[in-house]
Amino acid sequence: MDVTLVNPFVEGALHILDTTAFVKVKPDTPFLKRDNKPQGDISGILEISGDLKGSAAISFSERCILGIVSAMFGEDMTQINEEITDAVGEISNMIAGHVTTKIAEMDKKVKVKFIKVCAGAEKIEHINEGGHVLALPFRTTKGRMVIEVCYDA
Repeated sequence: MDVTLVNPFVEGALHILDTTAFVKVKPDTPFLKRDNKPQGDISGILEISGDLKGSAAISFSERCILGIVSAMFGEDMTQINEEITDAVGEISNMIAGHVTTKIAEMDKKVKVKFIKVCAGAEKIEHINEGGHVLALPFRTTKGRMVIEVCYDA
């Protein structure tokens, strides 16, 4: 998988989390994901279309997303509810916009769009006809998050 097509997801997540919730992020060791089990308790799912086709997921542990949204809203969030689900969708949408812009700067016409939030044990189905799912885990000041990226082979 071309790292230049993965980096915009990482850059977008780091930028959005830093500017909206003052959350600092450190990478852990990436790995190839071999199943469709979620890597977190709640995930925003993105679709990649145009010159490139694929999907991505932004997954958060419960502790992580509660900490992020608490920092964003300035109030203590204690459970995953509709506000948290909406925030995951909004964070995912902002990351999608960042990725679309950055990949366009590489002279590729793509649209990355948020399609849904998955919670709990709901499986994450990537668009990967022969492609691999690259999982990029991160430790944040609020908890664990994982970015998954998959492009069609």
